[in-house]
Amino acid sequence: MYKIFFNLVFKRMDPEAAHYMAFRWIRLAARTPVLRTFVAAALAPRYEELRTEALGLRMHGPFGLAAGFDKNAVAIDGMSMLGFDHIEIGTVTAEAQPGNPKKRLFRLVPDRALINRMGFNNEGSAAVADRLAARQAVFRTVVGVNIGKTKVVPEEEAVGDYVTSTERLARHADYLVVNVSSPNTPGLRNLQATESLRPLLTAVREAADRVVTDRRVPLLVKIAPDLADEDVDAVADLALELGLDGIIATNTTIARDGLGLKSSPSLVKETGGLSGAPVKERSLEVLRRLYARVGDRLVLVGVGGIENAEDAWQRILAGATLIQGYSAFIYEGPCYARAIHKGLAARLAASPYATLADAVGAETRKAAQ
Repeated sequence: MYKIFFNLVFKRMDPEAAHYMAFRWIRLAARTPVLRTFVAAALAPRYEELRTEALGLRMHGPFGLAAGFDKNAVAIDGMSMLGFDHIEIGTVTAEAQPGNPKKRLFRLVPDRALINRMGFNNEGSAAVADRLAARQAVFRTVVGVNIGKTKVVPEEEAVGDYVTSTERLARHADYLVVNVSSPNTPGLRNLQATESLRPLLTAVREAADRVVTDRRVPLLVKIAPDLADEDVDAVADLALELGLDGIIATNTTIARDGLGLKSSPSLVKETGGLSGAPVKERSLEVLRRLYARVGDRLVLVGVGGIENAEDAWQRILAGATLIQGYSAFIYEGPCYARAIHKGLAARLAASPYATLADAVGAETRKAAQ
């Protein structure tokens, strides 16, 4: 049913306009008591065997919504209603910014992919912090907060910019993510170099500890699939050195060659980050490399090209404790999370592993023997 609707309606609309229309419907459903109960019962069934503990947090399952969909923390209950086990909001910057000029979001339908150059459009950390503080949760869910650099802030002042967001948002976050891997903010990816990343992550950690004294806010870093293997290793080593809690692998890619893209050349050449099915292979490679490097000492979050339960299961076997989706949600529709959960439960039952935690990294460990 959704695929018919997508082809008849969403496919004919500007992608960003379609996003906001769907966004309004989700928020409206979540604000309507009887409707949201019905929708959650249909789309968010719970599987006890998928319950997950990660980052010191308990979740109904391992599958969450990646950052980028709910930039301003306005649809947390709506996305939880649709079955996502954790919601990562943002990316949020210290100051409000409109993002890049439109048109800035493109669908590559034959490739089941998106290209975006949104440019961290958001209301700013003060407004988002106020909204999170005032939130009266309908559905209990884990909320991660993804923070990035304000575009107009020079690279040499990035640390202070991230600290400002941390000071405003840390107390409202179940976990924090430092995003240094979007290709749509000039100079941002330069911060992935360990000489820049070390002082940044250290300052964010100190700021979070300073403003939140009754608990430890888990801190993760999100990296790009375009990092060279040795740079992936360097980030992994730095995360261990600094006592980070996890790494999210991966963000969108700027690569186009070698991905077998079928969409029209005019679309493929659009600048921005490519997400969806074409990044699946590299994201999985990065995840395997990270797990081989850090093992169970960090929580790894697998994201990038997760279209179905088999993709999710492969990320878990590769080393991901948590997994996230976004682009496939656009193509699969409201039953996306339900299908992932049902398929994961079936795969776990058919596997030699007693629990989902036992499956994490099993194939990567086996390959190393």
